Amino acid sequence: MSETNESAPERVRVYLLDDHEVVRRGIRELLESEPGIEVVGESGLAQEAARRLPALRPDVAILDARLPDGSGIDVCRDVRSQDPSIKALILTSYDDDEALFAAIMAGAAGYVLKQVRGTDLVDMVRRVAAGQSTLDPSVTATVLERIRTGPPVDSELEALTDQERRILDLIGEGLTNRQIAGRLFLAEKTVKNYVSSLLAKLGLASRTQAAIFALKHPHPRRD
Repeated sequence: MSETNESAPERVRVYLLDDHEVVRRGIRELLESEPGIEVVGESGLAQEAARRLPALRPDVAILDARLPDGSGIDVCRDVRSQDPSIKALILTSYDDDEALFAAIMAGAAGYVLKQVRGTDLVDMVRRVAAGQSTLDPSVTATVLERIRTGPPVDSELEALTDQERRILDLIGEGLTNRQIAGRLFLAEKTVKNYVSSLLAKLGLASRTQAAIFALKHPHPRRD
């Protein structure tokens, strides 16, 4: 007589985003050979996935970190800002601390190297679908240590306007441009311009670096 896991969902709906068709086919065949897992969609481009995911509403989205037209991490952030019920696993070929930090900030429930064993990937998909995080506490500790030990550049904050500082704080909280626009009653395009300006003033190359900077340099709000 077989046992069943009462906490697992009856059916796990999965979406795949990877720019390599062979990789997608392999993951699809692996997952669909398991009872109770269904692949409901797939794509090779970030923009297509960001457009289709909110409508398909899978339980788990497996998202390649690096794509020709963007990043699965950005897709994770954008999709979860619209529908937090969609869980995300970031899939990558690289053991990259910055990508790991970005995945955590984007709300991903897991970060998986493509060298993962098939049985382990299936287990992670089931756990994430059941509402668990697969991020190893030691990995999270490494990211936090990186935040603490980065070089201080407080003087550069003086170049920011009050509004840019507010937006920097909200980036540090993991908010998307859309969410920041709603919080500050601004147009999303206006927020995007502020973000570009503050990145240039701080000499930062990415939103992830801005989030790290904000967490290392908290300051009293001047609202």
